[in-house]
Amino acid sequence: MEPKVILVTGANKGIGYEVVRQLCALGHQVLLSARSEAKGTEAVARLKAEGIHARFLQMDVAREEQVRAAAQEVAGQFGRLDVLINNAAVLLHDDKHVSEDQATVFEKTWRTNVTGPLLTVKYFLPLMPPGSRIINTSSGGGSMTDPVGGWSPAYCISKSALNALTRHLAFELANRQITVNAYCPGWVRTDMGGRAAPRSVQQGADTAVWLATARVQETGKFFRDRRIISW
Repeated sequence: MEPKVILVTGANKGIGYEVVRQLCALGHQVLLSARSEAKGTEAVARLKAEGIHARFLQMDVAREEQVRAAAQEVAGQFGRLDVLINNAAVLLHDDKHVSEDQATVFEKTWRTNVTGPLLTVKYFLPLMPPGSRIINTSSGGGSMTDPVGGWSPAYCISKSALNALTRHLAFELANRQITVNAYCPGWVRTDMGGRAAPRSVQQGADTAVWLATARVQETGKFFRDRRIISW
């Protein structure tokens, strides 16, 4: 397989970090993006200590000027982007009750989890040739088929919107031969998922790595454990 240029947003820890680690181990040129320069640089250093080489790209997906500048940097360094993995997301501590929480909880969540991926696609799309892939890290909490769990409603609603964005982008970009899919990593032991989660970060990252590298022809679909699931 020819090495791909791959960007993973929100990748200084958790699932995103593991996705970067696995993709680098497969020989791809991977850009590890984080909003904090200190945390992103430290994450790249941790990988380097394992003999894994990723490049750091500073970018807060919620800030349009930073996304624009990051795209210009990638254009200058590589001239293309083969895979974009929109992994950056927030789950706020005050996200408790959709009918009672302050509107700022919803607005902050939406800005990172929905507007962020949209801005990232907007500015990196000119670098993506035919055959490129966009992969959105979603959640079963955003499913319109599964029962509502009652946890972190603003986060879950944002993932429902990300799923809708995935479908619309897939339709719009089909004539450019760019696939767009979403995946659910499951409940994973990360800072966000907590220690009680049943799945490891390796399990959570697996489907993203597979979608980025395998011969997957589908577009506009929702995956879990390498299988299509209902929206």
